[in-house]
Formats: sequence, structure tokens, C-alpha cells
Amino acid sequence: MQNLRKNVEKDHREAIKYRAEGFVDNLLPILDGFHLALSVETKSEEMKNFLVGFQFIYRNLVNVLEQEGVSEVSPKVGDKFDPTVMQALETKFDEGEPNRVLQVNLKGYKLHEHLIRPAIVVVSTDKKDEDKKEENNDSQPESKELDA
Repeated sequence: MQNLRKNVEKDHREAIKYRAEGFVDNLLPILDGFHLALSVETKSEEMKNFLVGFQFIYRNLVNVLEQEGVSEVSPKVGDKFDPTVMQALETKFDEGEPNRVLQVNLKGYKLHEHLIRPAIVVVSTDKKDEDKKEENNDSQPESKELDA
């Protein structure tokens, strides 16, 4: 009975801890929109004033989310690719070390220890990997449609 009670209490604590996961998942497109809007450079004074307001709203939203346990997964260019928190959108040949982040397309987010969305990145590869990929594409037979 005590084990059952402990398990029920643990499940209840977990449910309370991660209650906002669906809500945060629905907010991610809004955060992406803020990132896109704030990355635009403008010369117009009127637009600069709008961006200041967007920055204020964005900072308030991020502060509220951080209070609920949300954290950003924002790798930097040159970081080692970590498949536990990143998703590779594509790979590109790079002279440097392979499996490094070349570009960050979208930031990822976690709620406490749960990954809500992985960071979407472009990853470097070496010449050998590119050659293998091309060989595989060349060796694949083209699909032929069957005439009925």
C-alpha cells in the first residue's frame, strides 16, 4: 500500500510540474515570430520604436516562461552537434571539424527536463560523408512506373 501511495504522489507531482507543456508548445510559434521580428534591421525611426515595444513584450513573455521552468536550447555556431537537444535539418560540407553546428534555424525549448522542441540546425560534414551520400544517390536505381 505504501508503494502504491508513493507512486501516486510521485505521478501527481510530475503532472503538476509539467502541466504547462501543451500550452508552452502552442506558444513556440509566437516566440519564433518575435525572434524573426527582432532580427530585422530597419532605418526608419517609427519601426525602431515598434521594435523597442516588441522587445519589451518579448522580454516579459520570456521572464514569465522562465518562472514556469521553460528554458531555451540555443546552440551557437561551432558547437558540437548534440542529437539529444538538436535536430539536423541538413548537412553541409565544411573544411573544419565535422558534426559542428553551422547555422541555427530555430531555437529549441525545454520545460524543466522535458524537451518540448529540439533546436533545428545545419550540421557540418567532412568530404568523405558527402562522397558516400553522392555514391548512394548514384547507385539507387530510378523507379519505373508500371504500365497497367
